[in-house]
Amino acid sequence: MATARLTIGEVSARAGVATSALRFYEQEGLIHPERTSGNQRRYPRATLRRVAFIRSAQRVGLSLEEIAEALGTLPEGRTPTRADWSRLSRSWRPRIDAQIERLERLRDKLDGCIGCGCLSLRTCALNNPDDAVAARGPGAAFLEPGG
Repeated sequence: MATARLTIGEVSARAGVATSALRFYEQEGLIHPERTSGNQRRYPRATLRRVAFIRSAQRVGLSLEEIAEALGTLPEGRTPTRADWSRLSRSWRPRIDAQIERLERLRDKLDGCIGCGCLSLRTCALNNPDDAVAARGPGAAFLEPGG
């Protein structure tokens, strides 16, 4: 008996993502449907887990390039397992921790300062006299790690 294959509409409904997202993931090499003789996409059921993996990684702020790199560490055609997710998430932990730190700093300074972007010239005169922070480069320097 052949393994059941899912249509793009079925994967979309089960995974909770738009069909356009699935086509994009395919274009980016993140998922790999088969084609019928009529050129319709058919996905192995394991694609549902792969899409869940992609969406989870996106929710923690990873780029599609980082996700593709992570999926590339798996043997060809294999769906990520719980052990794979654990291994990969450990490697992402420092990046996620830095992201959390930036968000906390933003939350704590949001009402008075966005890291010198600048909301208050009066406050800036105290925190960043003569725009000394400009030497750190563009952007909200106070919100970056070490800011």
